[in-house]
Amino acid sequence: MHIGNKIKQLRLKAGLTQEQLANDLGISAQSVSKWETAVTMPDISLLPLLSGLLGVTIDELFDLTTDQKLQRIERRLDIEEEFSDGAFQEYESFLKNQLDEADDKRKILSLLAHLYHHRMSADGRRVSKYAREAILMAPEVKDCQWLLQKANGAFIWDWNVGNHTDVIDFYKTVIEKDTTSPQTPMPYYEVMDNLIADHRTEEAEKYLEIYQTLPAHKPFLIPVYKAHIALAAYDVPKADRIMAAALEEFSEDSSFLFEAAQYCARKCEYEKAIEYYELSWASEKKPRYTDALQGIAIIYEILGNREKALEAYDRMLLCIKEEWGYKDEDAAVIEVERQKKRLQKL
Repeated sequence: MHIGNKIKQLRLKAGLTQEQLANDLGISAQSVSKWETAVTMPDISLLPLLSGLLGVTIDELFDLTTDQKLQRIERRLDIEEEFSDGAFQEYESFLKNQLDEADDKRKILSLLAHLYHHRMSADGRRVSKYAREAILMAPEVKDCQWLLQKANGAFIWDWNVGNHTDVIDFYKTVIEKDTTSPQTPMPYYEVMDNLIADHRTEEAEKYLEIYQTLPAHKPFLIPVYKAHIALAAYDVPKADRIMAAALEEFSEDSSFLFEAAQYCARKCEYEKAIEYYELSWASEKKPRYTDALQGIAIIYEILGNREKALEAYDRMLLCIKEEWGYKDEDAAVIEVERQKKRLQKL
């Protein structure tokens, strides 16, 4: 059904004349008439108020199919920084209802997880803001420090709290129950990453041995993991030798160069890290991800070179706008601008 017909149907159901609806919207009755006769479409800025006056959601106003609604949710999760309470509740209710109806239950579960994470991220920014202000006012009081650990991923000193045993055990179970053919390498990355973070190197080596046998494994990651396992075992010379040999073999591989930068950054070899980030960025195919530029920006901030850090963020903005097509109002752009403003205030 065309949106004009839908507006007319809902307007009549609500007992409103064209003039009454127009007055409530602050427009002319002629504009409403043009919508209903398919001459024009409502301006996007009017849709929240229009849908509210007609007693429906924006999605219901457009009479979207289930697939179209799912696509709309995915798109909004990608570009919008935060949802209103109404939009969140609408999507939450719709997705929960789809759990029993949709053929692809995994997709619905994934969207629900992303929906809650989207809200958690928005709330996390508020947690960080108010916790930081409270800490600045009374740094001797400990009640807000743990909130920054949760909101910003701050390091947790207590091993009993900061270890990754629960996640490791979960992904071990995922591997045991994986019936895909060929077997996916994805849970192996998670197991090895978290084992390495906890310095459980013997276990990490065992999973790396299995990973190497998977048809979908990535050859350049084998020396990367071997090097990080050596680092976690406090054998820096061995780790360096592994990475040096791998650099000769994978020097043209953008993904490996990125991992080489990560390796150097973890060792606080910042100049080398920047060099490899730049090489990775230069060799990546467009549209490029901005991870390398983000690493460069963070390193320059660590080094106290705010000007260079801001340059890296400007390059990120150029990439996400020109190569990915994001607009000023999109979440990705807003986040980079937020980081720039934070730096400029330092």
